[in-house]
Amino acid sequence: MTQVMFATVLPRTLAAVRVHVKMPDVPAAFKPALDKVWAYLTAHPGLRTDGHNVFLYHHVPNPAEGMNVDFGVEVSRPFEGEGDVICVQTPSGEAAMIVHRGAYSGMGASHAALHAAVAASGRKIGSHSWEIYGDPTPDPAQTEVEIVYLLA
Repeated sequence: MTQVMFATVLPRTLAAVRVHVKMPDVPAAFKPALDKVWAYLTAHPGLRTDGHNVFLYHHVPNPAEGMNVDFGVEVSRPFEGEGDVICVQTPSGEAAMIVHRGAYSGMGASHAALHAAVAASGRKIGSHSWEIYGDPTPDPAQTEVEIVYLLA
């Protein structure tokens, strides 16, 4: 497993659809949301970069009740939203990061390793986290997702 790193992160601008969802329902919720984002980007040439899909999680005291998640795609600049598609930015500040390599089903272990490293450092998780999805690969073992947690 990749080592957890601590660093200052800068904001990323996203075209996104915000969905209130419980964590077990994320796998079913992201595709319809991203389909709307990609349709918007197709209709608005010049916004899309070669950026990645990014899931921005808005932390709440009781995640079991669900939380807002922005399912988005990195874009080149801020824009006026339309319909369900909004312009959002990931927060900037001190963060803990880990790169998950392998099947998506194993991401829970990477999240747990990051949480353990943050606790061991004496720091606390902040208000947001996000996952930056790398380019798809035919071999799931080569899949990469950067997991970032803003620190309090």
